[in-house]
Order: sequence, then structure tokens, then C-alpha cells
Amino acid sequence: MATTNPKLLEPNAVSLADAVAARAKQSVLHVQEYALLSARSIANLFGPPRYVSDILEQMDIIGVGSLPIVLLTGFFIGAVMVLQTAAQFQRFGQTVLTADMVSLALVRELGPSITGLLVAGRNASGIASELGSMVVTEQVDAMRAMGTDPIRKLVTPRMVATVLMLPLLTAMADLMGLTGGYLVASFTLRLGAVSFWTRAMNILEFSDLMQGLTKPLVYGFIIATVACYQGLNVKGGTQGVGRATTQAVVTASVIILITNFFLTKLMLYLAGHLF
Repeated sequence: MATTNPKLLEPNAVSLADAVAARAKQSVLHVQEYALLSARSIANLFGPPRYVSDILEQMDIIGVGSLPIVLLTGFFIGAVMVLQTAAQFQRFGQTVLTADMVSLALVRELGPSITGLLVAGRNASGIASELGSMVVTEQVDAMRAMGTDPIRKLVTPRMVATVLMLPLLTAMADLMGLTGGYLVASFTLRLGAVSFWTRAMNILEFSDLMQGLTKPLVYGFIIATVACYQGLNVKGGTQGVGRATTQAVVTASVIILITNFFLTKLMLYLAGHLF
């Protein structure tokens, strides 16, 4: 009886090492393509044409559209911080330090990070799905055929709008967080308005403001470029649009959290040596 060669039954078998190597190469390719898109989106700022109307439209969509959820979230984050720490401060009779803690935590860390994640969840998905739909319906190919650079027309306005609006949204989130913290501190700890707001403002230094308003600039760039990259690289029709939307939010959020660590380390170093 003739025997069958097992290798003939699996002509396309791939080893684990080959699969890992292929995945690593694909990841490196994605990083290279993303870096190129990011660099081109910045380079487009230094030459015409500049689509100012598109930038203003995206500022309205990203900034004004995200304002309600940012304000609401910031308010309750500040309120919850006071609730969580009030009992501890009461044990040592230092309830007046509540304002210091809320102010530093919001301005340095919570305000930029929470705002970045909220904007990523709301706008990264929208940008990726919008651009992905344009790719699927061949609108992007039509733009190239007419001599229009899709990166200059689609990516750069969204990047500029997000970078400009995210620090403003962060500042509003910080203000609402302090307001929520004051209201809870006023009712639960009986702190006066003058005492709370004076300590909240006096505890802040220039390095704190620099750290709190520099992070959103980086976060805005990450959100816009990651979302645009995912949207412009959609494959597989409408199902690909859904995958790109999910991937844009997840990737942007993870990169924001990772970048936050290195930015915090850098800002603390600069605060100790330059400011």
C-alpha cells in the first residue's frame, strides 16, 4: 500500500518563527507608514494650499462637539476626588489641603489624561470612520486623480484642529473639576470659597501649568494622526471601516497612556532644572 507523504498534505504550513517574523515586519511597516504620514501632515503647514475653512470646521466638530462631555466628566472627577480624600484629611485635621490636592492632580495629570482619552473615544472613531468610508467609496482615489493631496486636504486640517482645541478643552475640564471639588468641599467639609480658591490657585506653579498644557498638544497630535492613518488604510469594505474605527480608538488611547509616562518624566526633569 502506498504511503502518503505528510508534507504533501500541508504545502502551506508556516512555522511559528516565520509567523512571528512576518508579524514583526508588518508592525515595523505600520510604524514607518505612520511616521511618514505624521511628517507629511506637519510639512504641509509650511506651504500652500492651506485649507483654513476645513480647519475651522474641524475645530467646531472636535472642540465644540466634545465640550459637553468634557465639562460633565471634569466636574464629577473633581467632586469624586474630594469625596475620596475628605475622610483622610479629616483624620489629621487638614481638610484645607483638599484644595491643594484637587488643583495639583487635575492640572498636572487628570485633566490632560482624561480629556485626551475622552476626545480619543469621541473623535478618533469619527475621523477613522469618515476617512475609511471615503476610501471604500473611492473618494480618496478621486481626490488624487484631480491632483489634490489627501494628506494635505484630510489629515492636516484635522491634526491642526485637534492640537489647537485639546489644550482649551483641558483648561475647561480643569476649571469644571475645581468647581465640582469646591461644591462638594463646601457642603461636606464646610470650606469657604475664599479659602478653597485661594489655596487652589496659590499651590500652582508655572511648571504645573506647563505640564498640564503641554501634554494636550502631544495628545491632540497622536489622536488625529492615528485616527487618520487607520482611516486611510481601511481594507475589506464596510467591515474594514468598523475594524479601523475600533483600532483607532484603542491605539490612540494606549499610545496616550504610554506617552503620558515619558512626558511626565520629562516635565518633572525640566521643572527641577529649568523652572
